[in-house]
Amino acid sequence: MARTGMEPVRRRALIGAAIEAIHAEGYCGVTVAEIARRAGVSYGLAHHYFGSKEQLLAAAMRHLFRLLGEEVVTRLRQAETAEARLSALVRGNFARSQLQPSLISAWLAFYMQVPASPAAAHLWRIYQRRLGSNLRSVLLQLGLEREAAQDLAQLIAVLIDGQWLHYALSGEHPGAEAAASTVERSIWMLIENRTGQARAVPDQEWQPAADQGRPRGHRVVGRGGG
Repeated sequence: MARTGMEPVRRRALIGAAIEAIHAEGYCGVTVAEIARRAGVSYGLAHHYFGSKEQLLAAAMRHLFRLLGEEVVTRLRQAETAEARLSALVRGNFARSQLQPSLISAWLAFYMQVPASPAAAHLWRIYQRRLGSNLRSVLLQLGLEREAAQDLAQLIAVLIDGQWLHYALSGEHPGAEAAASTVERSIWMLIENRTGQARAVPDQEWQPAADQGRPRGHRVVGRGGG
């Protein structure tokens, strides 16, 4: 029983160590032995749980997607209008919980592996489908026709990923709030162009992570993902 109870703890420790190792060594430089050392377990135990470096890093990637999904779901639960839900989908990707240096390094490493790794490509397709489905749902609630919502959801997903990559790769940047606001402004311009109707954009200032990211100062009252 004790061994069974420790297994999830050790697995989580190895996944966390894998993310930290990627941050320190880069994706290609990481070894199972290094990850095991950081997790404080033997190489044999790490290999027993995951089988190979690829499987361990795939588990780390699933963990990143899970963290992002939880962030977005938390924000969606606080949103009471379609406008606020759209904002939640955008800002969940730029939450402070998602922008730790080690997580950024891991995300960038996995982005680079998508063309070469079937496991990474499979997980990425799942993420894209979930984000697209959430975006389509909100756009339909905003009154767009189904075909327009489908096309616009794909474009918004590209905007979110592109702005996140710009944020992550730039040596100097104005901050996550500004990055998210840039995406939101572009989205509302696209929606206005598609519908011919100007909309009041939510004016959101997100409180620090200690306050769990609850929005304040909405004009329209209220990380994909889940």
